[in-house]
Amino acid sequence: MIAEIGQFVLILALVLAGVQATLPLWGAARGHNALMVLADRTAIGQAVALLIAFAALTHGFVTSDFSLTVVFQNSHSLKPMLYKVSGVWGNHEGSMLLWVLVLALFSAAVALFGRNLPPSLKARVLAVQAMIGVGFLAFIIFTSNPFARLSPAPLDGTGLNPLLQDPGLAFHPPLLYLGYVGFSMAFSFAVAALIEGRVDAAWARWVRPWTLAAWTFLTAGIALGSWWAYYELGWGGWWFWDPVENASFMPWLFGTALLHSAIVVEKRDALKSWTILLAILTFSMSLLGTFLVRSGVLTSVHAFATDPERGIFILAILALTIGIALTLFAIRAPGMKGGGLFAPVSREGALIFNNMLLTIAAGTVLLGTLYPLILEAFSGGTAKVSVGPPFFNATFVPIMVPLVIMMSIGPLLAWKRGTLRTAAHKLIPAAIVTILAIGATFILVPEGPGLAPFAMGLAAWLAAGTLAEWAGRIKLFAIPVPESWRRLKGLPRAASGMTLAHLGLAIMIVGITGSSAWRTELITTLVPGESANGAGHTVTLSEISQGRGPNYNYERATLLITDNGREITTLTTERRFFPIAGQTTTEAGIYTTILSDLYGVIGERGRTPDTSDAWTVRFFVNPLVPWIWLGAMVMVFGGSLSLTDRRHRVGAPRRAAATDSTSQPSPVAAE
Repeated sequence: MIAEIGQFVLILALVLAGVQATLPLWGAARGHNALMVLADRTAIGQAVALLIAFAALTHGFVTSDFSLTVVFQNSHSLKPMLYKVSGVWGNHEGSMLLWVLVLALFSAAVALFGRNLPPSLKARVLAVQAMIGVGFLAFIIFTSNPFARLSPAPLDGTGLNPLLQDPGLAFHPPLLYLGYVGFSMAFSFAVAALIEGRVDAAWARWVRPWTLAAWTFLTAGIALGSWWAYYELGWGGWWFWDPVENASFMPWLFGTALLHSAIVVEKRDALKSWTILLAILTFSMSLLGTFLVRSGVLTSVHAFATDPERGIFILAILALTIGIALTLFAIRAPGMKGGGLFAPVSREGALIFNNMLLTIAAGTVLLGTLYPLILEAFSGGTAKVSVGPPFFNATFVPIMVPLVIMMSIGPLLAWKRGTLRTAAHKLIPAAIVTILAIGATFILVPEGPGLAPFAMGLAAWLAAGTLAEWAGRIKLFAIPVPESWRRLKGLPRAASGMTLAHLGLAIMIVGITGSSAWRTELITTLVPGESANGAGHTVTLSEISQGRGPNYNYERATLLITDNGREITTLTTERRFFPIAGQTTTEAGIYTTILSDLYGVIGERGRTPDTSDAWTVRFFVNPLVPWIWLGAMVMVFGGSLSLTDRRHRVGAPRRAAATDSTSQPSPVAAE
């Protein structure tokens, strides 16, 4: 009965989305206030209906209702409760239900908290959101029904993919969805502005917090997924340029560009058309990621579905959504004239340079992701190529170098017209720190790639330049400390959040450089009690034990790690076999310090009589890899801090009385 309620409210949500997508849009065009207000009510009603549907599906998983096809295929009575719950979205049908739920929750948030929005713009934004919802709700109901029944009901299920039975993967998908589905708000604001024919500082102020929230969630989701791959997959790496990894990274790159571009619209009334286009492209990449994961066109541990027919449905939604938005953009964008003129050397110019590089980087990742698929399609499946880390490292990294360099220069330039001499003078301490960092790296770590010290210098440049800009805001050392403290307390939280986000990236660069340039490894076979030397340590396989977990059997290895006879740590690593799924997973043993990770993994047991008592052991020393996730956490904290800025909550400016798009924005505080 509960499943039938879920089915009913799912259909009700589709009906409400249809009403929300049409009547408020008509009301906005005709100035009919009652129809515009209807958008708020239907948005909230749709969110409530989908919450009930999601709760009904969760009930099916928690109670092991194997009469539901999706529960039978993705759960088991012996599965721990955490993974019964996470199994709700650990499959295609449930994850799509979560997708539309997130979409509806963002719509409801605009309905509840967007009181400062003009009624016509608000109605149009919610109508565009509902149009997206109609497409995906129809997709779920007609091709991916999570409440489909089995008769007779099986006694037990087939279980969840063992790779997904991990706390990291339990929370990774919801964060990702809050991120790239959250970018739908920027898309809806952009399309609504195109329909209305007006983009100004007020519009930019309204769209920024929604974009920032999505960016923050997506940053957290990508970082959590990277951490999961690092400790769960057992290969010692944290990023492999997997197509599905790229699918989440591309909207992050476009979203980062969008955030910076919206600042120019807000402050200088410029880059209007470009900002609108970025909003469309950002969500387009989110839709493309949804297609890649669910179409069956690629194979990945992250992929949910392998049904081409479902992929065609999503491809149709993608083509329709992007096609209509870009057509509207082509019609309306030429009329959006910017009123803020600026010199090439200015804060605006630096942000344009930033946008250009981020867009090129996203395009490079898009090309590397889709090229194998396109080539295979045109060759009829006869030509197959693999585009992996060598391609992305050779193309993506060089694009990022000038971007990071400019991140320290841009914030020190004045709006409208700046001077490089002034910025260079302020960056003299950063230049000194950079030279010292390069020299120190050459001396302390002479082995490794020759470019590694320069990468460390790049991180030092970004960190020192960011701190120099922050110190300039509060006039540190230029005025008495109490006065600097007073200025710090009065600093907008958005400015402090930007500082933290840039610092977080600098920290990540240190971690990426260290783990890539100076990683060492030992791969050997050992019998219990035997030792091997490698990666600067002695690794001893102390013992092997076997046992049973909640729904798996395991082989557990204890590795003693010593350095010149001095015990460093003991690592515990497991191979887990899930009988129901017939799959084996690896649990790495990791010892973390501020400077490195010691990473141990047990492999297969020997299969010949001579090796039957030996196990493959892999041991890695990953220098500075903890800095990757430390940097990501700092970036997420910076984004969260920016969201608490009062201006993002209640400070949106009033629109000027003029109706043309060239009206000047109201004065706002400096970023």
